[in-house]
Amino acid sequence: MKCFFLFVLLACVSGAAAAATNLPVHIVADSDTVFRKQSVSIGVNYGSDVLFFGRTGPIKYPYASTDVIYNSKSGMFVYGSGVKVLGYSAPLDEIDLGGGYLYKYSKNVSGSISYTRFIFDKNAAQVIKSASSNDINFKTSFNWKLAKSSVVFDYLFGSANDYFVTLNTSKYMETNWSVFDDKDYLSFNPGISMIMGTQNFVGRYSYDHPDKLDLDRDRRGLFPGEPMPFPNYNNGRFNVLNYSFKLPIAYNRPHYTFEAAWKYSIPVNVEGALKNRREVFFSLTFYYIFF
Repeated sequence: MKCFFLFVLLACVSGAAAAATNLPVHIVADSDTVFRKQSVSIGVNYGSDVLFFGRTGPIKYPYASTDVIYNSKSGMFVYGSGVKVLGYSAPLDEIDLGGGYLYKYSKNVSGSISYTRFIFDKNAAQVIKSASSNDINFKTSFNWKLAKSSVVFDYLFGSANDYFVTLNTSKYMETNWSVFDDKDYLSFNPGISMIMGTQNFVGRYSYDHPDKLDLDRDRRGLFPGEPMPFPNYNNGRFNVLNYSFKLPIAYNRPHYTFEAAWKYSIPVNVEGALKNRREVFFSLTFYYIFF
């Protein structure tokens, strides 16, 4: 029963909201396992800060999100997500809509292709993600028994155009004992990842939202009202952007999972007005699946 539930769950959602595209504000369809079964999953998520392809804004943006995903027997899926940045006036800061297809090459190799549209409220909190409005995502996963690895390609376009390659490796483990009864168990899925890509979205965010960079004025020795300098950074260069280590711990029962996850992020090759630093992110996720 554990394996059956896991297969269905992985085909429908990924825990802690960042599995396929590093977009950390909604649960997305996952292609690690392709299970041909019609299902609907609903999830809610809390995150301590918005992390977008290895970059964060000048201040922390804790958020909550809710998601609905429909998977068909053919492998097609559609999903929608609503995101609320906590502490801001907009009822919903962002709505994400998308769809795609789950496919399988062989017993140990599977993948997905998807498109996501990001729609931001005009009064939304200006998170770093708002510099891009579209994402085309390709993912291929390899199960080599000792662990599971994936290669993810993303092309983002809108106010800024960027492309990314993300490498992930994780090791799934679950307990052979129950917590409360014979229908529950704990699972662990520690992993490491590396993000490579361009970062034109950083320069675009800095240009569109100079007011968000006022926190740097004192450190830079600028007078009030003096414009922030924008050096000619080479944000279009393809480079390593981030390394991260993640530890998700989940409590599982038939049909639903509750997960807590910690992620340690190490940004590298930071260019632009944003000064990212190493940070620990925390998330809580609950998702329920109907099948």
